Amino acid sequence: MVAGWEWDETLFSGTAAYYARGRLPYAPGLADVLAEALQLDGQGRLLDVGCGPGTIALTLADLFAEIVGVDPDGGMIAEAGRGATEAGVAGKAKWVKARAEDLPAGLGPFTVAAFAQSFHWMDRDLVAATVREMLVPGGALVHVSDLKTEVRSSEGLPHPAVPYAAMEDLVKHYLGPVRRAGQGVLPQGTPGGESAIYARAGFTGPQRHVVPGGRPLERTCEDAVAWMFSMSYSAPHLFGPRRDEFEADLRRLLRDASPSGRFSERQPSTEVFIWWKAR
Repeated sequence: MVAGWEWDETLFSGTAAYYARGRLPYAPGLADVLAEALQLDGQGRLLDVGCGPGTIALTLADLFAEIVGVDPDGGMIAEAGRGATEAGVAGKAKWVKARAEDLPAGLGPFTVAAFAQSFHWMDRDLVAATVREMLVPGGALVHVSDLKTEVRSSEGLPHPAVPYAAMEDLVKHYLGPVRRAGQGVLPQGTPGGESAIYARAGFTGPQRHVVPGGRPLERTCEDAVAWMFSMSYSAPHLFGPRRDEFEADLRRLLRDASPSGRFSERQPSTEVFIWWKAR
């Protein structure tokens, strides 16, 4: 858990409807890389911890007989269910509204457990140890994130870059300079150091893979607004009665940056760490 901060149920309140449109996709080829590294054959069970709208679970659905997503936000669980229906995999998907700290929650054993940019919100030592016990012998824990060290230039692309820095400055103008998170704040941001925690829980590894991104993406003003409202630190409820005022200023900023309403950026690469439970 983040030092000096306590989780509360408003952390991602209201963000689910914006998530699929706003967040950038993981690099193409992620499922292929994991299928080869984990020798997946359509059998076994996947546990997606902090699943959000089911992004990772649905990406990997064809590689498992069953996918189970766990998330404490009811809006995220609803979006995951809709996504599974649209993808035609609702029959082998299960979505559970619960915190990771509530595991194992009677969900049974799993072949693979995944954390996709979610682990930092949890009581990490507790959750890592619990998830290890939920894995079958030889099972794997997969930690997925954008490649944080990558510089993604929009040079040579047809439209202006998304003005992320200016957008975040606007959030600070409305909400103050310290990052918000639910009803609390994160003066130091979210923690890293996952490797030490997984090792302490008894996992071996890791095996690292980078799935290359880099392909040009065209983004619209609506995509950029959705990105902003998908973030915990700029969740819609945080603006209170000034939410509409903030959105009007945000749209004005975006129009000034690109009168056409179109932006260009490159897809992030995806970094994957695989940790193993001994047989």
